[in-house]
Amino acid sequence: MKYLIVGLGNIGPEYADTRHNIGFMVLDELAKQEGTRFQNSRLAYYTETSFKGRTLCLIKPTTYMNLSGKALSYWMKDLKIPVENVLVIVDDLALPLGTLRLKPKGSAAGHNGLKNIEAVLGNNNYARLRFGIGDNYPKGRQVDFVLSPFDKDEQPELPALIDRSIEMIKSFAAIGTELTMTRYNK
Repeated sequence: MKYLIVGLGNIGPEYADTRHNIGFMVLDELAKQEGTRFQNSRLAYYTETSFKGRTLCLIKPTTYMNLSGKALSYWMKDLKIPVENVLVIVDDLALPLGTLRLKPKGSAAGHNGLKNIEAVLGNNNYARLRFGIGDNYPKGRQVDFVLSPFDKDEQPELPALIDRSIEMIKSFAAIGTELTMTRYNK
């Protein structure tokens, strides 16, 4: 059984540790823990690992955030992965830092990466792991906020949150969305 795990972010060193790249950060840590490396492939950096007899196909789209759906769609078709086995890791302004929420589907909530995925797929029936980044920015400065690094006082929290995200990804593949939500969504 294959699962497509999509970490949203933007390529390039100027985006590396920004809030908007938390999807990339989670998958980078998962690959590191599993001893695998990403390869630059068609529309994404790609690697895979196994967990409890399941293959986790990890992609970090190289299409930039606003065209994430193009990479997701390509890899779903190429690997023949049904939408119920897709999980998107995404930053979320509506959740405070420290909050992780798995959802079986839902609205894009203004997130350009999710909007594009929804437009390309023609629906929003894919699971997403929403990683709270907070909304501590002045009115009209949302773009600057998501494209800036985590604050010094936020950085110590990141390793535990990333590890918990990895646990949730593995749980999603092993026991499904509903049981993972019951176990992890608080």
